Amino acid sequence: MKMEDLKRVFQGLGYPEVKTLLASGNVVFSAPAKTGLVLAESIERALEEAFGFKMGVVLRTIPEIKTLVDANPFKGVKVTPQTRLYVTFLTQAPKASFKLPYASPDENFRILRAVGRDLCSVLTVSETGRTVDLMKVLDQEFGKTVTTRNWNTVEKVLKSAQP
Repeated sequence: MKMEDLKRVFQGLGYPEVKTLLASGNVVFSAPAKTGLVLAESIERALEEAFGFKMGVVLRTIPEIKTLVDANPFKGVKVTPQTRLYVTFLTQAPKASFKLPYASPDENFRILRAVGRDLCSVLTVSETGRTVDLMKVLDQEFGKTVTTRNWNTVEKVLKSAQP
């Protein structure tokens, strides 16, 4: 979907100060104080009506994003050209069948920690091109209503909300 179309859906719901960020479905907007579930459900209905298919919505407030960034979850991780830092946003606190921190058998994928409802992961892109399918692992463990963003994107979301 085009980000301009996505922006129009949010504006049509009456949310002021709507900004889309990058081409990945990130939307920063102001909304009245409602519970996240009520807000997410109304956005999901509007998106389905506008685009003709159902999609899950995962919301975070700017204070929640700031708490995540301030937690510095990747402190001590050596970043190389093969390193990818990710945050997976869940709709509820993570309940995994494995203990955190978690490492895949080849140790190319690690979930370092949870910060609230968010999982902080490191993926090392293998030089052989064979890397754990991060999304498959996360979908199997936490369900389909999750969304994963690169750490740089998370930081850009926070910066975009700053005056």
